[in-house]
Amino acid sequence: MVLILTVVGCRSDARGSDANAAETASATVAPAKRGSIARKLNLAGQFQPYQVIDVHAKVSGYIRHIYVDIGDRVRQGQTLAVLEVPELDAQLRGTGAELARSKDEITRAEHEVVRVQSEHNALHSDFKRLKQASAAQPGLIAEQELDDAQSKDLAAEARVDAAKSALAAAQQQSESAKADNERVGDLADYTKVTAPLDGVIVYRYADTGALIQAGTSSDTQSLPIVKLSQSSLLRLRLPVPEDAVEYIHEGATVTVNVDAIHRSFEGKVVRFTRDLNLATRTMETEIDVDNKDLSLTPGEYANTTIELERHDNVLTIPVQAVIRNGNQQSVLVVDAAHHVQTRNIVTGLQGSNLIEVNSGLAEGDLVITGNQSNYQPGESVTTNLQQSTASDTTEEQSGGTK
Repeated sequence: MVLILTVVGCRSDARGSDANAAETASATVAPAKRGSIARKLNLAGQFQPYQVIDVHAKVSGYIRHIYVDIGDRVRQGQTLAVLEVPELDAQLRGTGAELARSKDEITRAEHEVVRVQSEHNALHSDFKRLKQASAAQPGLIAEQELDDAQSKDLAAEARVDAAKSALAAAQQQSESAKADNERVGDLADYTKVTAPLDGVIVYRYADTGALIQAGTSSDTQSLPIVKLSQSSLLRLRLPVPEDAVEYIHEGATVTVNVDAIHRSFEGKVVRFTRDLNLATRTMETEIDVDNKDLSLTPGEYANTTIELERHDNVLTIPVQAVIRNGNQQSVLVVDAAHHVQTRNIVTGLQGSNLIEVNSGLAEGDLVITGNQSNYQPGESVTTNLQQSTASDTTEEQSGGTK
């Protein structure tokens, strides 16, 4: 009888022990720890050349030679085509001949100045000598002889002035002829059509022998010779959503992924409109991407990633640990005695998995990360530690979470 009672007592104690174990719930927790959180915006765009230019001739004429075709890379100043302009050649010969004639006229005028100046010097010396002799010995020189010498001196002086005036006129005429010759020469230089910038020929409009009109007047329906694309620098125009506009600034680095060639590039924000499109609620933003090796092709699609915000060395917890009740946010904390506590917190930047905690928690605090409705404040729990990353990024197609 005693033996039976002893056995029953042992079974009763075992059932009590199992009940106590069942009453202690298990909770998955994660520690609050320091890390980095970034918010990034993903946008798709299409590459465009930095500039596209139709290259026109500055003078009208026939194409004598064209040296480029589509796909050719050209340098600024490189000759693309040469025109034949017979009228211009004739003008250049005419102005050249006139310039040479005017130079000859200057030479003749200079010689004439030297000749009449020499005559004047001699006649002036004769007049001075006679005048001095007459002054030294009155009556020695006849008055008529003295008057004739003075007249010859004055006439020679007038001839010098006239020769100098003729020289000045010849010089002025030569300057005019030189200007005409340079003007026509400049026009003749325009028969060489050169590249205004480094780029790639993307279209050729004309062939050898074609008549090209000068493209210097808006009234002339001139045919371009080639279309030139500046592709060594490409641009992306991206529609940045309204809620991300405040984070866009010039010089920001952008990651550009091109799926077509499986490569990534670095771009920079260079300009934005500072104005919202009211229909789409977006702001057009331009990204420049270096393409000196021409590995990228205008028209290709690219996926860009712009970092809008980044907070480093901040206290973070898993997003799923946060309990939201209207504007109030809280978490369930498991203290050192394994009891559940409710803590109100203030959060900051949110990533995909982590959220920044500005106040309410200390580093190392354990927060329950799921099924929070199963736990009550003061309840005793056992913990299961959840591993979490030290950094997190949220990437958005449009808009943002904060």
